[in-house]
Amino acid sequence: MRLWSIHPEYLDSKGIVALWRESLLAKNVIEGKTKGYINHPQLIRFKNSDNPEIFINKYLELVYNESVARNYNFDAKKFTKYSVSEELTVTSGQLKYEFQHLLNKLKIRDYEKWMKLENTKLIKQHPLFVVIDGGVEDWEIIG
Repeated sequence: MRLWSIHPEYLDSKGIVALWRESLLAKNVIEGKTKGYINHPQLIRFKNSDNPEIFINKYLELVYNESVARNYNFDAKKFTKYSVSEELTVTSGQLKYEFQHLLNKLKIRDYEKWMKLENTKLIKQHPLFVVIDGGVEDWEIIG
């Protein structure tokens, strides 16, 4: 499971579809609707928030918005819309790590997208997050 902290606009078609599917799984985990993945490290930041269910739904909504921009047909009935004034945090090191992780994937499966992104200097985060200084998040499993 990978719940990207980087902006979904960077993902290729396989990446955005996988993110949608994995975010729906994360939502089911947070809502207690499945017994699998309950201790997955990608869920820590949602579980540590004051409102995990609201934040995972907002995360999904923002992924859905990217799918609409791409003319994809994701199902808006799969999440609940919430007005959220708070943001979750992500470290600058985590963003850099994830962006490099994505570039490594894109170089193999979508070379054209990789070429467009390889010289990106300012990495945008998923709109649910605000960036703070720091290294790679403690919950990240570095392979």
